[in-house]
Amino acid sequence: MSLPTFAITSGEPAGVGPDLCAALPRREWPARLVVIGDREMIAARIHAVEPALDILAYQPDGAPRPGALEVLHVPLAVAATAGRLEPLNGRYVLDVLDRAIAGCKSGEFAGMVTAPVHKGIICDAGVPFSGHTEYLAEATATPLVVMMLVGGGMRVALATTHLPLKDVPAAITRPLLTDTLRILHQDLKARFGLAAPRILVAGLNPHAGEGGHMGMEEIEVITPVLEALRAEGMDLRGPLPADTLFVPHTLEQGDAVLAMFHDQGLPVLKHASFGGGVNVTLGLPIIRTSVDHGTALDLAGSGRADPGSLFAAVELAIAMAKGRRP
Repeated sequence: MSLPTFAITSGEPAGVGPDLCAALPRREWPARLVVIGDREMIAARIHAVEPALDILAYQPDGAPRPGALEVLHVPLAVAATAGRLEPLNGRYVLDVLDRAIAGCKSGEFAGMVTAPVHKGIICDAGVPFSGHTEYLAEATATPLVVMMLVGGGMRVALATTHLPLKDVPAAITRPLLTDTLRILHQDLKARFGLAAPRILVAGLNPHAGEGGHMGMEEIEVITPVLEALRAEGMDLRGPLPADTLFVPHTLEQGDAVLAMFHDQGLPVLKHASFGGGVNVTLGLPIIRTSVDHGTALDLAGSGRADPGSLFAAVELAIAMAKGRRP
């Protein structure tokens, strides 16, 4: 039986993404892994770390070779230097993503794993870009996607993602929360093998609003949504004060957490699992996982980048494709 094929996007060429790919052949994977990016650049960066590693040109009808790395060539705009950002390569980063997305949509790839990109340099290239999550939603014509991080024994999804903090309260609406919870619930069942997911929902305000004395969002928005979805059969607990939600006794009562905003949920998870966590985009028609860290320009080309998060992202993508509990 042939192995499923997964695309690994090499990310920002000045960052650690190409370096991390050198570690992939160190393990035997129950899948075929194909790195997408500029073949010459990837080979140069990888051979600086693993001089003997064979780099093979990807052939869709070919077979993986143990100990070698397959690369699907997408050309750089200009030569890339480790640690030095180049706006002219901003479009290249998106070309790499577009090739992976196209392969996932066509069935060529069972899923995609993304190395880190630099949002600022893509924007400097003249392309508005707020992150992989939003880009994938637009590329797949998906009205709403949900960002979730997995690590440290936790699954933490976000109701809002890359918004200024001052804009979060207005963004927390009944339709948004309803759709977000439905996507989270559905993908926990379909992708994570959980027959009856238990979801812990954070409040927005300190002490979950303290009965309306510290904000009305819990009373006017969050609680009505939870009550309506419980009536549909969802197992939801909340709204819970975020400062006591992330303690072992509470976490063990749920399979996932829904945080209201980025820096409410992710600091705890990253404290517990940085370097081994995984970013997942839920609600897409394709599987996408990613590392939990940035481009680490200071480590690019040094041979000191830790592949732990990339390994975890590949493992999770493979598990999700099988619909089993990671």
